[in-house]
Order: sequence, then C-alpha cells, then structure tokens
Amino acid sequence: MATGRLGLGETLGALNAALGQGGPLWFKETRARHLRARDFLAPRRALQARFGDQQVPEPVVTAVAGLQGPGVAPVLRCAPTPAGLALQLRRPAVFERVLSSVAAYAAPAAYAAPGPHVVLHCAALRSAPCTLRLSQLRAVLVADHLARALRARGVTVRLVPAARDPHMRTFLQQLRVEWPAASKRAATEAMRSRALAEHTSAHDGEVLPPGILGRVCLKELVEKQGRSAGYDPNLDSCLVTEDLLSLLAELQEAVQNWPEDSSSGVAGTPDPGTDSCIVVHVVSCEEEFQQQKLDLLWCKLDDQAPLRQKHLVCGPVKVAGGPGTLTAPEYYELRLAQVCKASALKHGGDLAQDPAWTEIFGILSVATIKFEMLSTAPQSQLLLTLADSSVSTKGTKSGTFVMYNCARLATLFESYNHSMEQGLYPTFPPVSSLDFSLLQDEHPPLPGHAEPDSSPGLHSPGAPHHCTHGDGLQVPGAAQHGFQLVLQPCTHLRGAPTTPLWSDVCTPAASAGRA
Repeated sequence: MATGRLGLGETLGALNAALGQGGPLWFKETRARHLRARDFLAPRRALQARFGDQQVPEPVVTAVAGLQGPGVAPVLRCAPTPAGLALQLRRPAVFERVLSSVAAYAAPAAYAAPGPHVVLHCAALRSAPCTLRLSQLRAVLVADHLARALRARGVTVRLVPAARDPHMRTFLQQLRVEWPAASKRAATEAMRSRALAEHTSAHDGEVLPPGILGRVCLKELVEKQGRSAGYDPNLDSCLVTEDLLSLLAELQEAVQNWPEDSSSGVAGTPDPGTDSCIVVHVVSCEEEFQQQKLDLLWCKLDDQAPLRQKHLVCGPVKVAGGPGTLTAPEYYELRLAQVCKASALKHGGDLAQDPAWTEIFGILSVATIKFEMLSTAPQSQLLLTLADSSVSTKGTKSGTFVMYNCARLATLFESYNHSMEQGLYPTFPPVSSLDFSLLQDEHPPLPGHAEPDSSPGLHSPGAPHHCTHGDGLQVPGAAQHGFQLVLQPCTHLRGAPTTPLWSDVCTPAASAGRA
C-alpha cells in the first residue's frame, strides 16, 4: 500500500498537468447528486477551448486515468461525459490511506519556508463604535477572519490601525475579535514635511480650511505610474490632516519593522525589503474612494511604500424589516436579546441574570453575527433579516440554526465517547484489520430515499417518525431535525451492542477478535 499524505492541491496540480499546457481546468466536485458518479470534473466548454471541437485525445484520457505521484489520490476511472471529463477516485483506497495516518491529517500543515509578510489595514476601526455601520462591521469581521486564516498558513500578519478608543476595544472584545490595542504613535515629522513641500509647490497661497495641513495632487501620480486601472476616475487631490499622516506613519512603521517572531529574527529591525510585504486594505464600499486616496497619498509621501497594495472592498449590508440606520452595537444588542428570548422560551426563567448563561449567550450571539456576516462572499451585497424568526432553529440559513446543530453534534459525539467509556460500543479495530475493498455501495444521504423502519411501536401516535438505513444510520423525520444523522447501536440477543456497519468493513478475523 502506498504511503504519504494525500493532498487536494497535489491531485489538482497533477490533473491539470496531465491535460498539457494552459490554465487549470479541473475542479473538485462538491454537489451531492454528482458525487455518486465523479469526484473531479473538467468542464466540457473548457476542454473545447483547449482541444477544439474534437474529443479529448485518448492518450490524454489514459494518462489521467493512470495518474500517480506524491500526494495524488488513486484514480479509479476517467471517462468523457456530456458534462466534460469526469474522474472518480478509488474511494476504498482513499479511506484506507487516510484512516491509516489520521495523525498526519490532524496535525497542522508544515511549511518549508516562512510565509510572506502581510499588513492588514481595516479603515473602519478609525471610527467610534457608536457610529460603526453594518457594512463597516462586516469589514472588521472579514479582516479578523482573514488574519486568522493567514496565520494558520504560516503567514506573518500585522494589524493596523491599533484600537485606541477604549469603547472600540470593549466592543471588539465582545465580538471576540483579536486586534492590537493602543500603541505608541509613530512619528509623523518626515511625512508632514513631505506633504507641506508637495502642497507648497502645487498650491502656493491657497487658503485652507481649519485643521487641513495642505492639498496634495494625486491625479498626476496616477497618470505617471500607469495606476489608472482600478482607481476611480474622479480622483484628483487629497486634503492632508494630522490624523491622516498619523495613519500613514503607522502603516509605514508596520511595513518597515516586524516583531521578533517574524522571518527577520530580530525585533525592531527593518524588513529586508518592503517589496516582500503585501498590504491589504479591508474597507467597506462606502470607504473605497477615501481608501484609494490614502493608497496614492502613501506612495506620494513615502518613496519606500510597498508596491503591492490590494483593496478588499466589502459589499453593502441591507436590512430587511428594520431601520436602515442600525449601528453595529445596536445590531449586537438585538441579536443578544433574541438569543436570550429564545433560550428563555426553551428553558424557562430569566437565564440572562445567571453569569454562567450570560457568557454562553454572548458566545452564541457573536457566532450568529459572524456566520451572517461571513457566509456571503465579501464583495457581494448582504441582506440581513432582523425579525425574531431569523434566530429560529427551524430554518437552514440562520446563524443560530448552524450553531444549534453544531451543539447537537457536539452533544452526540460527547454521548458517544461516554458510551465508549461504559463499554456500550466495541473498541475500534486496528485499521490494518479492516477490509476497505468491501466499501462499494453508498447509502442515500437523504431521508426521502431511506426505507421506513419496521420496528414495532416506533410509529405509534405521538412517536417521532424515523427512517433507518441498512447500516444502522437512523434519520429523524421532519418532526425532529431532518439534517441530523444519529448512529444508534443495535442490541443483539446476547446483549452485546454493535452496529451492522462493523460487518461491512471488518474481516472475519477482526470480527471474531471483538466477539
């Protein structure tokens, strides 16, 4: 048996290489109705663009079917279909490879070299929490989620700006957002001198409003460096303030000085080059125009500004059945009140006064908010429903529904572990004793395809309706939770609990060893 960790990236890379030069064509199938026949698909239109109207050459299909390599999943078959070139894996072999080295898959991915340096700038955090709009809250949560995801992949991340407003720090703590608190303000003298010089040469004698240090022309920079692509054509100039210079100085310091655990290895030393640093500005759609000004102003006043600056613009957030001026703190308090109300209806009493429940309600409210804000692509418009029904566990789209079912699954696993400790389930046999070649038939995943259980008394009036698969998986009917699969043991005459699932994959010797 081959060893080594299987990887989706390695498999897709080998599949695309087998089709010859060009962009990637294959994608991993995720839709349940297609997974019965294929695991990967190269769409027909993409293949026609690559090979013309003719069929994919037979040698190419043969090469894909015989694909092997480090990290590449074993292939069962590859054949042309009306949808394109479909590929199915040898799933029993995949199960065996994965279950034989579970620890390798559970361990965090190791990275051979340190990842790049990324500065994440969230413009919304310059606002006071009482004025934070829902679209700005979305940008904050996207930035926090992106920082966690990048760090999990070995990327060194710095977050800007620091949260100096104590009310903002409190609100971020409520949201379970990890963001740096107030830090020492970076020096702005150099940028102020540069800004005044740019202003003096271009707008000498201009009368400026109070609090404005100068006006800096930006259009010339856009035209000179060919930056017009992606920038608003109305960009002309920028009014420079002390707050703006302070933010630019903070960005400059974040780019040029990295903490001790970065790849430079020495605290406070400049990075070998700002070209190796990427700056990502996470902004709401309302802040996009001002952020473009800030981007260009930084390049204008700092010759060492990073060349790679990207803007992640979050789409608008619309509210259905509620005021359009709802602020982020008001939205949090609304969701918190709804979670408390739903819990009181279920458990009774005023649980909101119990400190133990208060923490739980806060976690559930934040989880609901994050699910609602992050379940849609950041660039797309987001529609929020504020009615009490939006936190119901009956639907399939609310954050509360997802959190509730996650809790149900956690309870199920905890109950299973407790049953294992009591000896109600047999010990899982060694993987080497399992015959994975017997895993051929797949049972339908939906209740509608299951056969009714004929157990006496199960369908009596008032009893919940179940459907039972041949492998012991019981699917609760619509009166309960249609999305939950419950693995229940089948007790035999001798009282030894087991499940028919064991007999599907265990060799006779392994089964006898458990008897």
